[in-house]
Amino acid sequence: MAKTVFHKILAKEIPADIVYEDENVLAFNDINPKAPTHILFIAKKESDFVASIAELTDQTEHVPTMLIRTARMFAQEKGIDGYQLKFHVGKDGGQEVPYVHLHFLSQQTLNT
Repeated sequence: MAKTVFHKILAKEIPADIVYEDENVLAFNDINPKAPTHILFIAKKESDFVASIAELTDQTEHVPTMLIRTARMFAQEKGIDGYQLKFHVGKDGGQEVPYVHLHFLSQQTLNT
């Protein structure tokens, strides 16, 4: 996989407004938000990198579930009751970065 903007964020080569991080997942505010709270959740481990949901393999099929579970836990911790979770698949599906990432959108404002 070619190095994407998300790889550069993980490598601290470019800044991001990070709102959550653990050993497996990094979450940061989207630079072009579509809702008052718009966060992107990405996998951190190189073995979990996959360009698209359409390219999941037996080795990476756990990635979407990991991102969803992390987003759900994040929402609970932050007291966010209503939200949308979205994966874009392919250019025609609105995917801009070839790296599986979960969009977390809420009309509630994130209290950090």
